Amino acid sequence: MSTPALSALQPLDLVYADATGSFLVLLAIAQQQRLFEKLGLDVRAIAARGATVPKVTDDAPIGFIGEPAAILQAADGNDVRIVASFSRTSLSGHLVGRPGIHSASDLRGRRIGVRVLGAGLWISTVLALEQLGLSPTRDGIDLVPIGSPGEILRALEQGAIDAALLPVAQSRRLGALGYHVLLDSYPPDITAYGGGLVVSAAYLDAHPDVVEKSISALMGALAFSLAERNAEPVMDAFRTSLGITDKETALANLRELLPRPYPSRAALESMQRVMSLHDARVLDIKIDRLIDDRLVKKLDKEKAVGSPQVDAAD
Repeated sequence: MSTPALSALQPLDLVYADATGSFLVLLAIAQQQRLFEKLGLDVRAIAARGATVPKVTDDAPIGFIGEPAAILQAADGNDVRIVASFSRTSLSGHLVGRPGIHSASDLRGRRIGVRVLGAGLWISTVLALEQLGLSPTRDGIDLVPIGSPGEILRALEQGAIDAALLPVAQSRRLGALGYHVLLDSYPPDITAYGGGLVVSAAYLDAHPDVVEKSISALMGALAFSLAERNAEPVMDAFRTSLGITDKETALANLRELLPRPYPSRAALESMQRVMSLHDARVLDIKIDRLIDDRLVKKLDKEKAVGSPQVDAAD
């Protein structure tokens, strides 16, 4: 498939949360392999950095973001739709405490770092605390919005927080420095959060063709990422998008990706339940209204889902 001239491309601003979520590797691959361009889109990816919930706006009407961020935006009264879900992240990682914190009971009254309140890593942290029999409200645990995973790690090392849910590789490094792993295993199939393509309802109504092309490009990126021959450029994408440099962690992230990007009502309701501990307004959100999978169904019917129209090898 030939790439249209740059002047003929449809401009599109897309927001994403910096360095958060396995699904972001698909955005990096789509850019790396020029998959958006092959479908006629000139995508400008805009990072939401720090302790900021990424939001779709009139200027950036599409977001490749965590699904909890979409629920929070809906709770704020914004009319948004989840049009595709590209990952489902199970509860994982190590809950690590600084030196001097040896057990779950030592977390009472302490500060635990999260990216933002009410969203993906916050949900994972609350679920991890539940596994230890702890409740932030009951046990006086302060969940502190810090920012990106790198910023959370620095806050823990500098003593600004007392604990954090970290990737295994970071946990192992800190273990050698006297930090303590308080939780490192979980029952199977505890979903923490998902990542997907979120669109303002108005933009979806006005530009369904652009949204459809965005889904197709990301599905092309998924097909590319799962092809063994592409291991080297896929690792490059993991390094640039998520700071992941080891193959074991990259493979674990690939396993979180969904080959058919249908939003899940059950998964979203699970996220909604935990999020309500922070913001009761999310319980007013009608999940069925939040989901709009018409374009995924259309692509599925055309045999495009799982075999995307865009050829990543062109």
